[in-house]
Amino acid sequence: MNTDVYTGADGAILLSAPQGKEGEAAQAVIDAQALTTVGRVRDARVEVRSEIRAYHEIGQRYATQLRAGNVTVCGTFGRAYLNGALLGLLLGEAAGSRPAANWMHPAFNVTLRVANPASGASNVLTLHDVKLKSWVYTLPEDDFLMEQVDFQALYVTVTEG
Repeated sequence: MNTDVYTGADGAILLSAPQGKEGEAAQAVIDAQALTTVGRVRDARVEVRSEIRAYHEIGQRYATQLRAGNVTVCGTFGRAYLNGALLGLLLGEAAGSRPAANWMHPAFNVTLRVANPASGASNVLTLHDVKLKSWVYTLPEDDFLMEQVDFQALYVTVTEG
């Protein structure tokens, strides 16, 4: 069991493409932008939400049963580097020009890895079949230029090493 604590300096974010047409579309962007390792990332956030529904009977103040519902995996991360790669992962072939018809939304895997170099322990969080929901470009007056993406994943897995 890993009991190490980590900071953002211990982390890395890696991208890969799953099988299928959406993965192929993402791999083309990853290869073109050399984006296997996502650099200059700040404030990565992953959120897993499970809808819980309470069943209340007439005449009872407390719930009789709690039922699990849908699970959503989503989050954001900011990046202090702008080269169009994240926008390409949001728009696919529509990032370069306006396509004539409907186009495929790329899907990719995101691996968030933290490792303690002193102990060799690591934790790996993998988000599978991620799709970007939004992309925001911020050019503040006296801070760093940042781009931020919101994403949603199909599911998440965690491993300790």
